[in-house]
Amino acid sequence: MTRTLYLFCSAAPPVFDVAQVIEHAQAGGWDVCLGLTPAAARWLEAGLDGLAVLTGHPVLWEYERPGDPGVWPPADAVLFAPATFNSVNSWALGLTSSFVVGVAAEAIGKRVPTVTMPCVNAAYAQHPQFQRSVETLRASGVTVLNGDEGYVPNGSGGGGRPGAFPWGLALGAVEGAGT
Repeated sequence: MTRTLYLFCSAAPPVFDVAQVIEHAQAGGWDVCLGLTPAAARWLEAGLDGLAVLTGHPVLWEYERPGDPGVWPPADAVLFAPATFNSVNSWALGLTSSFVVGVAAEAIGKRVPTVTMPCVNAAYAQHPQFQRSVETLRASGVTVLNGDEGYVPNGSGGGGRPGAFPWGLALGAVEGAGT
């Protein structure tokens, strides 16, 4: 039986590895639907058609119009990675102006197993709202892979390194999140 994974990505350097992540998830039996923040969609703009072919689904980054039929099957799990400072805080605060943040917020209420791995620099990780947001998401049932149990923030302004993000850990957490 094929399971459906909603893979949501923010605009952080690991997003450039998303095709490999999709292939890895597909090899594990997942039907992957890719959703992006608007900034991540701009970063990947040249490859969006190829990513749609790879997943077999349209890549989404905007809300559909009311009344439009949904184009994705229902999610069995959600993985939001990389999740930026802005996305994590918006999600925890219920600020759903971004399609992927809105769907991730709904996943909590629908009790869809949800995992996130923030990708923030060390300065953002020290901001008090970020810590509150991580706690809020965890209290809501979201598996948050941050710090020692996930992504270790890089130095302020370091920009991150594609290929160094622990995608395998994130996908493994989805497998273990009750799916």
